[in-house]
Amino acid sequence: MDKPLKTPPPYLIHSVDHALRIAAMLQLEGELTVSEVAERLGVARSTAHRLLAMLVYRDFAVQDERRVYRAGPVLELAAHSPSAASRLRAVALPHLHRLVGVLDESVNLAVRTGDTVRFIASVECAQSLRVGSREGMVFPAHRTTAGLLLLAELSDEELEELYAAERPGERPDPAGLRTELARLRRTGFALNQGRSERGVVAIGVPVRGPDGAALAGLSVSMPSGRYDRHRLPSLVDVLTRAAGALEADLARSD
Repeated sequence: MDKPLKTPPPYLIHSVDHALRIAAMLQLEGELTVSEVAERLGVARSTAHRLLAMLVYRDFAVQDERRVYRAGPVLELAAHSPSAASRLRAVALPHLHRLVGVLDESVNLAVRTGDTVRFIASVECAQSLRVGSREGMVFPAHRTTAGLLLLAELSDEELEELYAAERPGERPDPAGLRTELARLRRTGFALNQGRSERGVVAIGVPVRGPDGAALAGLSVSMPSGRYDRHRLPSLVDVLTRAAGALEADLARSD
């Protein structure tokens, strides 16, 4: 069995976790206000302000004359082109919230960069036992639902080139990955049963741009105890409809 991708530390320091999540948001979106940060983290404005002040002090953030925060010198390389992910996230969020309302499970949106994926939006459901937010997290693409969807867009030659470079970290079995991606192209969806995290099942579909290329992966995640394989067709149908609505809104926003 695959090991889990991310295991929370035994002594989670919430202030550190909040600060790192803010840094990830600044990387992805470019600009945030104190109110936006407070709402996203579910904390008071005073808490958000203190967290941002510390990030400014350590050069992870800067505040401009409009009192808006953006990525600072430490993050500036990642802040050069945040607009595409920011726009995608802004258009997608209403659709993610509607999906949670329909499915009562947590949903995510992720994009690929090289052989990794970054979760740019995550909405948790209200159930006491649920999959937590993945927003801002980065994982190996071949171990996630969205990553597999986006890797399936590549040709065998592009896939070979992607994994040819000698870099640290886990590498997939090339033949096994090609077989899996070929199956995914036929079905049009990805099913992840415990591959990313033990006890979690995720189902996802691609979100495509006007040119037909996949921009992101849209997925729903749930504890494996609530997954019923007989519901798989209906879950895929709901996700596909949501992806289509999101694609239409993206086209209109252009």
